[in-house]
Parts: sequence; structure tokens; C-alpha cells
Amino acid sequence: MSRGRLPTLAQVLFSQGFGTRRECEGLIAAGFVSLAGEVCDDPWREVDTEGLEFGVQGRLWPYREKALVMLHKPAGYECSQKPRHHPSVLSLLPAPLRTRGVQPVGRLDEDTTGLLLLTDDGALIHRLTSPRHHVPKVYEARCKHEVDEKQLAALRNGVVLDDDPTPVRAAEAQAEGTHGLRLTLTEGKYHQVKRMVAAAGNRVEALHRSAFGALQLPADLAPGQWRWTEPAQIEPHR
Repeated sequence: MSRGRLPTLAQVLFSQGFGTRRECEGLIAAGFVSLAGEVCDDPWREVDTEGLEFGVQGRLWPYREKALVMLHKPAGYECSQKPRHHPSVLSLLPAPLRTRGVQPVGRLDEDTTGLLLLTDDGALIHRLTSPRHHVPKVYEARCKHEVDEKQLAALRNGVVLDDDPTPVRAAEAQAEGTHGLRLTLTEGKYHQVKRMVAAAGNRVEALHRSAFGALQLPADLAPGQWRWTEPAQIEPHR
């Protein structure tokens, strides 16, 4: 139960990205909002947000103080609010999530697919992307040339990128078949996987992120689809 005075239904909708305060009041007054399956047309009704689920125009929404979702990013989308050459990944999300200001946790290149997290929690973004916290990310790459033990050893021991004399190491590097590579990284740099593989003597032709922290990309989450998640699914030991 929330302490003190409970928020009104209009305040809840506003906090969840359903428009301006006046627009949220209008949605409710017009009968487009439901609580426990019953239409509620009173914008000033007080509601407890603990475990709250509400309906807007027939779609159920869980209340989230901070939004955190995972998206199966398809190729051809940019991880930017102001994309230059391709649509933004934000266009794959419903309007309320965009309105409340979710943004990608790190970036995937426009041609890279796989697990992308988006949130409006700035502290969580910092925690998940800071090199100090060593949150692992797993990438599956298809390479132009065969992957050999020499390349794997270079990736594990560290390769030097052109903008930093400090060697960059993969936490894990495994061959997958003849041309496949599975890399686990604990830091994030611009085009890091592609540049590391190039420094090791090969070339990435396709790249997919399959895991972020403890969170695996679900097999039933199709490209372009999203779903809610929780920080504990990514950082189970916090």
C-alpha cells in the first residue's frame, strides 16, 4: 500500500505516458479506461499502484514506476531518438513508452539484431553500461573467414583497437561451427565486436546479441516484438 494520499487515476495515466494531464482526464471521462475489468470514468478516483493493472481502450497495462522493456531488435533500425538513415527502434514501441521517455541501454548497430533493453531509469542505465560493473553481453557473429584457435586466443588475450592502446579482451570467445563466433564482453565500445574481430584477423558479416547480464533473448520473442522485464532478471544478485 502506498504511504500518504493515493494518486488519482488521471495522475497514474499521466505518469505512465498516456498524454498530458488534460488528455488523461479526457480518456477516463470518455470511458476508455478500466480498473479490474470495469470502466472507470472518474479521473479523480484514488488508486493504489501496488500491483496495479489498468485497461486503456481495451489493452491491459501494468503500472511501472520505472519502465524497463526488452526488444528483439531487427536489422535496419537505429538506436537513436534522432535517426539519420533508418527508423528508430523507438518506433517499434507503443506511444506511452515513447512518451515517458524510454531510451536504449547502450546501442546496437543498425545491422545488428537481438536483445535490446530500453528504460526511463537513468540510474539503471548507468549501472548496466558502466565498465566498473562488468555486466556481460553475449554476441553471436557469423564471420567471413573460418574462425581458428589463433583468432580465439587473440580475442581472449586482448586486441588493440585503433583508438585505444589498451588491449580489449573478451571474457569468453568460442567457435560455433566453422564460421561462427560466440563472444562475451563486459564493456561497450563503438562497433566493438566488429573491430575486435577485425583486429584478430577476421571480419563480421552478421551480428546478433543473445544475452544481456543474466537475461536471455526469449525464443518466442519475434523480431520487432517487445515485453516488460525487471532489473532482477538482468542482475539477479543485486
